[in-house]
Amino acid sequence: MNDLMLIINPGSTSTKVALYKNERIIIEKTLRHPVDELSKYWHIIDQKDDRKKLIEAFLEQHNYKLKDIDIFIGRGGMLKPLKQSGTYLINTLMIADLKAAKYGEHASNLGAIIAFELAQLNHKKAYIVDPVCVDEMHDVARVSGLKGLTRQSTFHALNQKAIAKKHALNIGKKYESLNLIVCHLGGGISVGLHMKGKVVDVNNALGGDGPFSPERTGSLPTYPLIELCFSNGYKEMDIKKMLVGKGGLVSYLDTSDGMEIEKRIIAGDQEAAFYFHAMAYRVVKEIGGLYFITSGDIDGILITGGLAHNQTFISYLKSYIEPIQKLYVYAGEDEMQALAEGVMRVLNKEEELHIYDAS
Repeated sequence: MNDLMLIINPGSTSTKVALYKNERIIIEKTLRHPVDELSKYWHIIDQKDDRKKLIEAFLEQHNYKLKDIDIFIGRGGMLKPLKQSGTYLINTLMIADLKAAKYGEHASNLGAIIAFELAQLNHKKAYIVDPVCVDEMHDVARVSGLKGLTRQSTFHALNQKAIAKKHALNIGKKYESLNLIVCHLGGGISVGLHMKGKVVDVNNALGGDGPFSPERTGSLPTYPLIELCFSNGYKEMDIKKMLVGKGGLVSYLDTSDGMEIEKRIIAGDQEAAFYFHAMAYRVVKEIGGLYFITSGDIDGILITGGLAHNQTFISYLKSYIEPIQKLYVYAGEDEMQALAEGVMRVLNKEEELHIYDAS
């Protein structure tokens, strides 16, 4: 098998594209979208055609044609809760839900839509792998404390699953045999409890709960939040932007850039050190809560994501955790590789292909 795969991973102001031969990368590029260009669109779906044109130009620039592509892969977006992790065939029902933003509006929705449209032109198939809506949570973990409000599984499933499987391979064991806590440190932070191959508890990293992050608030004091919502003429969207995008470190330090914050700390900025440490403190609390859910029966605590490159932040985490449990650091988030590997596991019949349906 020697399939040429086009992988499409849209973010808020960029689209990562890559060509792979099976699991081997050929070319990868990040296509930038200026904020002033995107601001003319009211909804994310309206950006689709412009982003698609840039992807087609990328192929042309590197002397590839659509007919050369065997497999199309998109980053999974906001879909209904998926009870099974893994690789899904993109179908018309999935596209309809994403275009209507039935389960939420996010740039990642465009990954499956663009992959599907390009595949249709080429009479080929398109796939997503471990979208953010993978939901393997135990029922007891869903209980929020208020009837009618349920805790939701919205997290960095793609990277968490990929890193957990990579760690299992590194130690010569099967992912399905291990109990792991995986912490993704990025613009959002998710901490998941992986028990025997399923993420049975995890914080909702998109406007939900858990630690605050570089640009999201995580859990907040309830009464003060209610008072904020009804003050100063705020509208619903104003509050949502405050919670996701303008919360966390941005609200305290006017930046979400971990490297900039580290430089400020080294230069003696006590305020930057305080809030960076506070974020680590909240991450450790989240990890600790999951650790004791298993009565300490944990095979490893894994740290991943872009912020895992930051040695100052990692040193904060280690100072709390390593007297009890070793930390394994897998810095970065190679989502393109994870998408390629997910599809290859299906093509190699190592995993089952899932179909998105209405049930």
